[in-house]
Amino acid sequence: MIPAGRARSNHAEVARSLGTAIIAGRYAAGARLPGDGELIATFRVSRPVLRESVKTLAAKGLLTTKARVGTVVRERAAWNMFDADVLAWHLEAGIDRRFLRDLAEIRLAVEPAAAALAAERRGPDDLAALEAGLARMRAAPSDSPGFAEGDLALHVAVAVASGNPFMRSIGGVIEVALRASFQLSAPVEAAEREATLAAHAAIVAAITAGDPDEAAAAITAVIHNGLRRHGAAA
Repeated sequence: MIPAGRARSNHAEVARSLGTAIIAGRYAAGARLPGDGELIATFRVSRPVLRESVKTLAAKGLLTTKARVGTVVRERAAWNMFDADVLAWHLEAGIDRRFLRDLAEIRLAVEPAAAALAAERRGPDDLAALEAGLARMRAAPSDSPGFAEGDLALHVAVAVASGNPFMRSIGGVIEVALRASFQLSAPVEAAEREATLAAHAAIVAAITAGDPDEAAAAITAVIHNGLRRHGAAA
């Protein structure tokens, strides 16, 4: 349990605390949460706030409520891993190589296709957004928030340029993957920084040139490089 550090009136804060505890393994799949009375005392909230928090977690696939049983943690396969809160709670709970590989696998299933479509469909605004992201990476120190935000902006710009709203919606996964990567290690060594910038520049160049195959290959290389840097490559 992650108890509230102060009185909470916001059900989202209770949901965050419980969600992070579940993801961290403090409650295993099939485990029953403490009763309402205990949780109300722990978080110092009203019963309606607690119930709203449980509803939120149930909607995200983390919990289920059963008659005469109580509130039970669901198996990991039932969790909505595309939910922005669920992804963010994983970062709070602590990430491991399995999590990084899972993120990379879904990115590899989507981002190369998005990059290929972007090479075919990109417009002037898309190219400007790609260049802006790359420029921000180049201007910022590798271990700074600016570098990470530029990296994120570039990848989101690829998804937007694809013209497919479903690919844009996966931006939450991309964001968490990049933030996780930034938490673990930034390419601070000069050679690693230059290699990272060159790899991202290759994405922009291929999309600008209208080369779908090269764009897909370039973004695939970037994802694999991130796995290698963090020791999570298969």
